Amino acid sequence: MQVKRPQDTFVIMSELVLPNDTNTLGNLMGGKLMHWMDIAAAISSMKHCNCPVVTASVDNVSFAQPIKLGNLLTIEAKLTRTFNTSMEVYLRVWGEDLSVQYKYLSNEAYMTFVALDPNGRPRKVPELVPETEGEKKMHEGALRRRQLRLILGGKMKTEDAGELRALFVKE
Repeated sequence: MQVKRPQDTFVIMSELVLPNDTNTLGNLMGGKLMHWMDIAAAISSMKHCNCPVVTASVDNVSFAQPIKLGNLLTIEAKLTRTFNTSMEVYLRVWGEDLSVQYKYLSNEAYMTFVALDPNGRPRKVPELVPETEGEKKMHEGALRRRQLRLILGGKMKTEDAGELRALFVKE
């Protein structure tokens, strides 16, 4: 199976925020944003594994600044790490008021996707090899984030989370 780089999974998706996308305050609705984020992250994952994927989890979508009606929304998505059948994707969402040339970070999130075989069963994904210092740092942190997801989802016991335990327990 071919080894791939995070840069091979990089996706940029842009949308113009229209009236039907906003709430009564003129801000982009969170559900609409999450819909677009899910699409961008799925494309990033599919670029890596070259097969259909499904969303397995969404971590901590933090809303720093609202995106206003008429602003340009840009989503950047890139894989941070792969496991056996799953892939972690990091997303950054930018808002941009084109009329005053002001660009701002609106949101960040991590999402996890699982690759599927033709029968809809999980399938092995290619290894992701980070290259830059930033990619290596994100790759390293992905294991701790995964363990936390598994603990919160009831799929791992706290005592089995070696990476997380090392942060809190001196042995």
